[in-house]
Amino acid sequence: MIGGIIVTQSNLEKQEVKLKALNQKIKDEKNKIEQRLGKQIISQANLDYANLSNDNIKSLSKKVSDFLKKKSVDH
Repeated sequence: MIGGIIVTQSNLEKQEVKLKALNQKIKDEKNKIEQRLGKQIISQANLDYANLSNDNIKSLSKKVSDFLKKKSVDH
């Protein structure tokens, strides 16, 4: 029975490693999407990177969020 437990534990550890790798892949893909979205918004709005302080970014993201929420309610 001990051999079966060790094999099961080994399989669980392998699955855990795969799960961690998959979670990291998901996180990386989300980061890529966020970066592309940010770049597109900056580009389309002709924003100057020099003027994008943390406060400006928060303010702009709030305005975009509010606009998108309003659009989704209107439909």
